Amino acid sequence: MEPSRGAVSGGRRWGDAEAEAEAEGDAAEEGKQPEEWGEVSLREWLDRPGRAVEAAECVHVFRQVAEAVAVAHAQGVAVGSARPSCFVVSPPFARVAFIESASGSDASGSCSGSEASDDAHSDASPPRRCDGAARGEERAGKTFPLKSVLAMELNWYTSPEEADDSAGSGSTFASDVYRLGVLLFELFCTFETIEEKMRAMANLRHRVLPPQLLLKWPKEASFCQLLMHPVPETRPKMSEVLQSEFLNQPRNSLEEREAALRLREEIEEQELLLDFLQQLQKRKQDIADNLQDTVAFLSSDINEVLHQQSALGGQCVNFSSDLDKEVCSGTAEDQSDCGSRKRFRPELQGVDMEEQNNSVEECSRTVPSSELIQESVLSKSSRLMKNFRKLETAYFLTRSKLVKQVGNQISSCHQVSKRATGSAVGTEGSSIDNFPLERQYGRRQRGWVNSFLEGLCKYLSFSKLKVRAELKQCDLLNSSNLVCSLGFDRDKEFFATAGVNKKIKVFEYDMIVNEHRDIHYPVVEMSNRSKLSCICWNSYMKSHIASSDFEGIVQVWDVTRSQVFVDMREHERRVWSVDFSIVDPTKLVSGSDDGSAGSIGTIRTRANVCSVQFQPDTARSIAIGSADHKIYCYDLRNIRAPYCTLVGHTKTVSYVKYLDASTIVSASTDNSLKLWDLSVSPGRIIDSPIQTFTGHTNTKNFVGLSISDGYIATGSETNEVFVYHKEFPMPVLAYKFTVADPISGQEIDNPTQFISCVCWRGQSSTLLSANSSGNIKILEMD
Repeated sequence: MEPSRGAVSGGRRWGDAEAEAEAEGDAAEEGKQPEEWGEVSLREWLDRPGRAVEAAECVHVFRQVAEAVAVAHAQGVAVGSARPSCFVVSPPFARVAFIESASGSDASGSCSGSEASDDAHSDASPPRRCDGAARGEERAGKTFPLKSVLAMELNWYTSPEEADDSAGSGSTFASDVYRLGVLLFELFCTFETIEEKMRAMANLRHRVLPPQLLLKWPKEASFCQLLMHPVPETRPKMSEVLQSEFLNQPRNSLEEREAALRLREEIEEQELLLDFLQQLQKRKQDIADNLQDTVAFLSSDINEVLHQQSALGGQCVNFSSDLDKEVCSGTAEDQSDCGSRKRFRPELQGVDMEEQNNSVEECSRTVPSSELIQESVLSKSSRLMKNFRKLETAYFLTRSKLVKQVGNQISSCHQVSKRATGSAVGTEGSSIDNFPLERQYGRRQRGWVNSFLEGLCKYLSFSKLKVRAELKQCDLLNSSNLVCSLGFDRDKEFFATAGVNKKIKVFEYDMIVNEHRDIHYPVVEMSNRSKLSCICWNSYMKSHIASSDFEGIVQVWDVTRSQVFVDMREHERRVWSVDFSIVDPTKLVSGSDDGSAGSIGTIRTRANVCSVQFQPDTARSIAIGSADHKIYCYDLRNIRAPYCTLVGHTKTVSYVKYLDASTIVSASTDNSLKLWDLSVSPGRIIDSPIQTFTGHTNTKNFVGLSISDGYIATGSETNEVFVYHKEFPMPVLAYKFTVADPISGQEIDNPTQFISCVCWRGQSSTLLSANSSGNIKILEMD
């Protein structure tokens, strides 16, 4: 092989020859499969970079190859292919096996490599070894060395008489002995680069050995020259080779070497096992420590709950005894009064006694018995166990926040005590201040338990969403009845609908719920010039309702007169959202695709504004949901920059709603709702929500968002309504809109329909929802 043009003067590393040949496309998969068997070609074993020459190992390999050739000679067969590429080596004890199929097929990338091997007799192969290392038939399709290396090897292992044989008479016993000499040379002589080896192998043809071989391994060099004698008759026979002093001189026994290797392997395996067990112990110890802390938290909370439960039980007993005393004392007074009267009316006495008995029974019913409590617990346990994992996650998440808050307070207290080191009085006073901190921790713990208990009770209070009433908005003049917005008026007596049919329709709630009719007509219907995107009732003026449309127009309607009395053209593109302030009903805010939000002034953003809402306790702050995946909170007294930015969604924020003055719920097309606490960070950016709600599907449409008493309702693109509670990340309830086939009347699944908007009826358990086909249902949590 000629060195490449890019090789440096020092020559290429011998191990790089295979990488170069692979780059040329020669047998890309050669040399891979033997590794799977734990074996490699003897050619690869000799040429591996950095191979250390160990005399016992090299003699052991040479002896096995010589024994295989001797077996063939004993049968009267010349091998002709006693070359490294025709043998495999099995680690770790260098077991050598001959590959039978490699001696006769050049297509398989075997040791033949030239036309000379085609003339070899099919029986010129030594028999397979009896050990497990030789699997000739199983390796018929496996390839080992590269063809470029095989071509050089064939030249190196060709004896002088074979090179001069023009008649092509084939291999002889003497030529096999010559090849053993070349193998012995390769076993005891290693090279840094392929160029060095090529020069040494060229000199070997003339029996010129490298000086380092003669100095370090003189006996091996002498035996190598004997095997490669230019006169074939002078070379020793195979029986003489096996009985030679070289192979039988005293050396470290192979058994001792194998025992040492086994011992080293066992030590390495034990060290590996020890390291694994230590790592496993460390991980399990960390888990045990965390589990111990968790058990401590649980024990503390259990004790607190038991304490509160015993306190409630005592109040229940006291209430029952006081009730009995009142009843008895009342009866005695009535009897004394009746005795002092001159006119006695027994019928009145019977009525009084009956009223007293009824009052006692009524009061006893107000105090639940243990059987009723147990029955209620069992009825809710199935739902609790169904979502036990998620409830557990919510519990530990909330519990960790409590520990973090208390830890921060304790650390700050220690810092104060460290500062007060000037006098003993200051230190003593700082230690006394820890008692109020402990009491505060106790109050905080009880408050946390009550908060989690309240959320758990609300989570388990309802088991389903049932339909109280249903109506359909059917407009024959419009092909689409998509409802974009719903809303109740100030007194929750009327609700309005608006959508792509360009109409605002007002319905009376009691009429829809109490009168079951096939067709419900609106009490008021108002037409608009463009498709409507959002409506919002005024919380003070009952008949005023604001609307926004696809042409960028914001209007305020007088429902009693069915006409517009305020028309605002503040936006250049479609307006998605409009909202009245609860505190100041004269203020209105809107958000548009042109990246602006209009109120007292115009707020310019870099992306489309999809939702806006006033803060519930002031008319000076608004929240904006943007298409750049963020929520911005603005103070209208300074609209140049938001005072807070909420970062966490991965797609467009479609809705923002205030849960209270410092808590915001946001909806996004990333299939999630997020709960944000504006009071947790004094900075301008909050990137960690306190809760993420998942379970519904929302990737491209506006599906609605509404909040009532901690319950969060949203729609889904699966045509379902989902209800969450602020304390837990999983849905509390869900209801799927059914689609009836107009011909058969059977329910069918229409994947194109989705929930388009939802709206709670104030702080009640009634939910108004609509889907993309114009189907409107009044649902109630049951």
